[in-house]
Order: sequence, then C-alpha cells, then structure tokens
Amino acid sequence: MRKIIISGCCGHMGRVVADICANDPDIETAAGIDLLAQPMEGFPVFPTPAACTVEADAVIDFSHPAALGPLLELCAARRLPVVLATTGYSEEQLEQVRQAAQSIPIFRSANMSLGINVLMDLVRRAAALLGEDFDIEIEERHHRRKLDAPSGTALMLAEAAAGALPYEPSLVYDRHSVRRPRDRREIGMSSLRGGTIVGDHTVVFAGRDEVIELTHRAASREVFAAGAVKAAKFLAGVDAPGLYDMSHLIAR
Repeated sequence: MRKIIISGCCGHMGRVVADICANDPDIETAAGIDLLAQPMEGFPVFPTPAACTVEADAVIDFSHPAALGPLLELCAARRLPVVLATTGYSEEQLEQVRQAAQSIPIFRSANMSLGINVLMDLVRRAAALLGEDFDIEIEERHHRRKLDAPSGTALMLAEAAAGALPYEPSLVYDRHSVRRPRDRREIGMSSLRGGTIVGDHTVVFAGRDEVIELTHRAASREVFAAGAVKAAKFLAGVDAPGLYDMSHLIAR
C-alpha cells in the first residue's frame, strides 16, 4: 500500500483526491498539508510542509503556486517524489521545479486527464498536417474561481500545436486593443470564466471554407484527481530523479 501526502487537502481538488484515496485499497492518505489546517477525516493536517513529519511514499499537490518553494524543500530533504498538479507557476518557479528534478522524481502536468493528453496528440497531428493553411485558435472555459488565465492546459495545447508547425508562432492573448488583421502565424488564446464549469478546451483549425474543432470537456473534478492519484502510484515506484508527465504514465 502506498502512503500519500496531499498538499492543499482542504481545497476543492484536495478533498476529491482524499475521497478517491479513501476508496482505493492500494492508497492510504498519510497526512495533509494546508494553510487552513481544517480537520479531515482519517488523517492529520499540518499548516505548512515544514510541520509535516509523517512518513510517505509520494506527495500530491493541488494547492497554490505560492506553496511551491516550501513544498519542494520538504520533498528534496526527504527524497519524496511529488506530483505537481497546481497551475499558474511563474517562469522562475518552473526553473525551481527543473532544479529540484535533478534530485527527486517530479511528475508535472497542467492537466491530469487522460483525455486531454489524447487531445494534445490529436492537436500535434492536425497542426503537422494542416500547417500554414489553417489558423489556430484555442478557447478555454473554467469556473469563476479559477485564478490563472489562460489555463495551464490551454498553454499545453498551444505548445503541442506550435511544436508541430513549420514556423514559430506567436501567442496572442487579447485582441481588444489590436486593430489589425489576424497574422497567419498566430495562435489565439481566449478565456471564459463563469459558473461551475469544470474545464472545457477547444482547439479550432480555421481554413478556407472549412473549420475543424477538437474539444475536450471535463464533467467533474474527479477526472483530474483520479489522474493525479494514478500519477502518484506511478511516481512512488520511480527511483530515478527527473521530470515526468502523462506521456511516461501512458507509455508504462
């Protein structure tokens, strides 16, 4: 049985992860970490990573970008593999992740859904086949509480498309102040926030007299939480330091 520490256990996603672990005979939630430190059923909750002294096999993080530094310090000090499912990291923080991955296994993905990762593969193929003949636009929709925009998943999809194109595209996030025709070598990014939308992503390939749309819709947060738990199981069995993602899990 694998023992897991949940960082951000009192948040929406943290609670879903805890519920999944409670019903998985192969997983035990050893502890939680959350600034709120609200009592949780079945495991102790610590207010900071430094305060957590419980032994575990891996950490799942669904917290906030501001929690990254202390969490990486804990994991590096105790050689704990960590699944980073939080989004909105700065470039400086991503460099922290790369540095930490030299000493511990780190699984990082802006979206833990298997379906999204299949979508990424389809986007790569479409971009490679359609090339410069189709304009690419990405629209993402999330609930009103989401902090970052565009979403980390939308940026992953843009990166997947860009890597398959025969040119280096520029990302355009806001056309409100830009009064000019759309450049052929752009990837447009649009964000919508409202209600309780879990996460919708659509990649539009718009050509002459035809449009191709590739869409993924998440019906519940359990999709992402379940993927994070699978990633933690995978990472708990990894010995080599490094950066891992869903492609490693799928290829296993």
